[in-house]
Formats: sequence, C-alpha cells, structure tokens
Amino acid sequence: MIRATEAERERVNALFAELCSIASPSRRERACADRVIAELRDIGLEVEEDDAGAAIGGDTGNLLARIPGPAGAPSILLCAHLDTVGHGDTPIEPVVVDEGWENANHAILGADNKAAVAVMLAVARHAVEQGTPVGIELLFTPGEEEALAGAKELDATKLRSTYGYVFDHATPIGEIITASPTYFRLEVEFHGQAAHAGIRPEAGRSAIVAAARAIGNLGLGRLDHETTANVGTIEGGPGGTNVVPDRCRFLAEARSLDARKAERTVAEMIDRIQDAANDPVCDVDVDVDVAKLFDGFRQPPDTPQIRVAERALRRAGYTPSHVATGGGSDANALEAAGFPCTNLANGTERAHEPTERVAVAALEGMLEVTLALIEEAADDHRP
Repeated sequence: MIRATEAERERVNALFAELCSIASPSRRERACADRVIAELRDIGLEVEEDDAGAAIGGDTGNLLARIPGPAGAPSILLCAHLDTVGHGDTPIEPVVVDEGWENANHAILGADNKAAVAVMLAVARHAVEQGTPVGIELLFTPGEEEALAGAKELDATKLRSTYGYVFDHATPIGEIITASPTYFRLEVEFHGQAAHAGIRPEAGRSAIVAAARAIGNLGLGRLDHETTANVGTIEGGPGGTNVVPDRCRFLAEARSLDARKAERTVAEMIDRIQDAANDPVCDVDVDVDVAKLFDGFRQPPDTPQIRVAERALRRAGYTPSHVATGGGSDANALEAAGFPCTNLANGTERAHEPTERVAVAALEGMLEVTLALIEEAADDHRP
C-alpha cells in the first residue's frame, strides 16, 4: 500500500495542532473554515461554499472541494465537521503528553472532529502531489454538534461520488458504524402561578415542582440495548427564593436504533409530563414541543463502502469490526438524503470532555487508513 511519508506525518500533526487552536464552536466556524480553504487553495483546489450558514444562523456554509481522478474512475466522498462543542473562554493549547495530543487547559481539545479535518487535508495534498487512482470529494460541514445542522442543508444531488465516509466516532480505529439512532428532542415548558412564597404560598402553583415531578417520573438513561433517554437542561424561577415560580423549562431527548421504539419512548415521556402537570398537587399548564433531529440508519454488512472499508483497515494493519452507536454523525444526514455514507471510528478519545485526547499513533493511523481507502476504492472498481 501507499504509505504516508515522515514529512506527511509531521505535517498532519502540525496541522491538527493549528486547527485545534482555532476556536470554532457551532455556528461560529469562520476562522477555521478560512484556514481550511487556504490550505485547499494552496494545493490548487477550488472550494465551493453553499448558503447553509445563513440557513442555520451561522457564519459558515458547507465547503466542498474536488480532486479529479483518472478518466472513467469513480469518486468517493470524505467528510468531517468544522465545529466543536463550546469551551467558553478557555483557550485550546494542544500539547503532546504521553504520546498523545491533549489540551494544556481544562477544556476540550477539539479532536472531534479536527483530527479528521487534518487527515483529510493531508490526504488532499498527497493526492494532488502524488496522483490519485479515484476522484475525491472533500466535504467540511458546519453545525454538526447541533443536530447535524449544516449537513442537513447540503444539496446532496451535487455530490458526484458513489459513496462516502465520515470520520467521526471517538472509539478505536477499526470500528465501522453500521447502525445509528433516530433522535428526538423535547422542549418542555410549565406555566404555573406566581405568589409570595412567605405570605401567600397557597395561592401559587409551582412550575418547578411540576417539572421535578415530571422528570422524576420519566424513564431515563439506558432503557434497553437500543434505546436511551435523557434530560440535559432545566431552568426556571425568578432567581430568588421568595416567589413561587410560575415558569420552568427543561430539554430532554430520546434515541433508539429502532425508530418505532424512539417514537414510543417520546409518546410515553409526553404522557408522564402531562400527568405531572395535571396532578392536583401541581395543577399547571404545560407546552411540549417535539422535534425529530435526525433519522437513524442500518447498513447491511455487504454494502460496497463497508467492504472497501474492511479491506482498507486490514491493509493499514487494523482489525475491522461492525458496531452500532447511540450517537449521530453527518452520515445520518447524508444517508437520509439518499447518499450512501458510512461513519468510521477515528481513534479519538473522550469527545466533549476536558480530558479529550488523540494518540499521535491514532492520528497518523487514520492518515494511513484513508490512503488505503482510496487504493481499495480503486481496486474495487477494476475488473
């Protein structure tokens, strides 16, 4: 197989550290996008940017660049997202500790998903300078951390590839994600009656009590091997203690690899929320807004892109395995749009946590895997 040179390994590490140091929380990816565009233009590629940024209330659209292959050769898509979860005012200062990249400060590193961005840019330079046996499309999306917002705005009919790969699962290299969940979000707001907590508490109806009762009655956590539910945010009250609160709001979610289970879980959550509101102890009004944020998928193990990925992983020295995940990725959005796409684990660790890291060996390993994907895609096309 074509191996990355020592210079390419050094470059992917340097580029990764540089990208991580550029803040790019969801919907504010402009600076990172500009650096990616500059890198692509430096190797002679044109970059298209759509209007997804305006559609999602952000400052950056989907970026798409193409590297042509030989006449008659197929094309494959490589995809990563530009945004990270927020990290407040804490800067990201990438450092190598115990042969792995970490943030010197107590915040995320941004390996989710800049490890993939750096690898894709390194592969693009390799393909332009050394040639490629297949065409390559490079897609960089904004707003992935907010329910795949950017990818859902992409016009997938513009893609010319046969299939694609997303590199966005924080588990060991070798895992091929063949199933991902359907995901619902619930926004729940209770409306009670305000009253002085010390003089006329009996005249009040506490929205916080109703929310607490509802949350206590919800089935949360892992409900079965395919289904989870969670309450992630709660807020309400006037900011003091001397008023019976008339407003309380919480955000919840339900996910399942079985779409029907996801729908049933949401219906059960709504029933328990309304039961709490109607309980005589609470007696409040409640509004529940439900949104399906993305659809799940299941991919048969014999799909062309999975077969190619298996061979590429073996070629690069990894053992492939098929796994289901409770998380989503841009692959969900692309699959929903009718474009075949598989998510591959990229060897990052503890995404979204202050202890997030990626081993140097994993970063360089994904460079090797991606080069192998290109070779195997070409071999798959040859008679």
